[in-house]
Amino acid sequence: MSLSTLPLSYCTNVHPGKTIEEIASGLTSFTIPARQQLGDRIAAGLWLPASAIAQIQEHSAKVSQLQNVLQEGDLVCYTLNTFPYGNFHSERVKEQVYLPDWTTEERLAYTISCAHVLAELMPEGTEGSLSTVPLGFKGFQRPSDFDDQCIQNLLKLTEELDRLHDETGKVIRLAIEPEPLCVLETTPETIQFFEKLFSEADNQGHDQIARRHLGVCYDVCHQAVEFEETAKSIEDLTASGIRINKVHITCAIDVKNPWEREAARDQLKQFVEQRYLHQSFARSSNGIVSATDLSVELCENPPEEFRSADLWRVHFHVPVDAESVGELGTTRPELENALSAVAKLDYAPHLEVETYTWNVLPGERDIPLVEGLVGELRATRELLKRIGSD
Repeated sequence: MSLSTLPLSYCTNVHPGKTIEEIASGLTSFTIPARQQLGDRIAAGLWLPASAIAQIQEHSAKVSQLQNVLQEGDLVCYTLNTFPYGNFHSERVKEQVYLPDWTTEERLAYTISCAHVLAELMPEGTEGSLSTVPLGFKGFQRPSDFDDQCIQNLLKLTEELDRLHDETGKVIRLAIEPEPLCVLETTPETIQFFEKLFSEADNQGHDQIARRHLGVCYDVCHQAVEFEETAKSIEDLTASGIRINKVHITCAIDVKNPWEREAARDQLKQFVEQRYLHQSFARSSNGIVSATDLSVELCENPPEEFRSADLWRVHFHVPVDAESVGELGTTRPELENALSAVAKLDYAPHLEVETYTWNVLPGERDIPLVEGLVGELRATRELLKRIGSD
């Protein structure tokens, strides 16, 4: 059994923060009070957008500002969310969150900069991780050599991470995060890409450092929304030699027999919102179909493939301590299955709760954010303790 003994991480992308000052304020206003209420040490999984990284590049003392806040709040930081590059709390994020993609110099340079910042923030004796976009979004036009361009940039990153390791003694691993309707979406697609990636790394004589520094961020609800069996998915990734560097502890919406339950569909309509993309999937006897985003039209007048389905799942992160949300179910059973599979690995991936949707959750706005965070963290600690003792 191998579950991380590091303090459980909570991703701070739930807090708006385009500048170091705003990020520090979020830690002071939410993360530190959550740590105090919980009574145990937690980790801040920082989200540092490109605007904050630019500040650090202009004024290196900005890193000290973050270090001071972390120290004062008795927080640690061993992982960064480098998925959202721009403003993750703008009025409309949707599919723009996947830009820039991994073919671009902007994505490569930003990730390298984040690695150097993390090397300064992370405690001695720990390894670090950076979660990142699943290469790009399938809905965007891509060149025929898209994968090859991504691979070349990822291998450039491994060279820099290897150099950083030589200079600092700190290992920082990239965690590519498969997501519904993205270039890396399903487990088979992810395995196929990594086979190509490692083959090219071997051709360049960099196989060892590529395997040390490159792996996946396993966001549990992403694969659950795809109707994958999460435990088998983790087993398949492991059997293919792909390291799970980070696990996002997440739950999504699950609606059983939706067309027979008007009240459930009425409640689901309340989750339609304009900021984030909520890829929606339906399972029927004819297979699995998808819609790019949740909409009122999908709930009221869905295509026949959705109408005849026995189960819908929607990529809308809901609190991980919730087995249901009103009339709607959640994918929490798949979370338990996934973490049980993670516990069987011979290494310990970083574990991070990542419910970034508190500000757009219908009916949850009356719950103070700190109280919500504490509920999730406490329930996750209890779940991990139970799994670890099995």
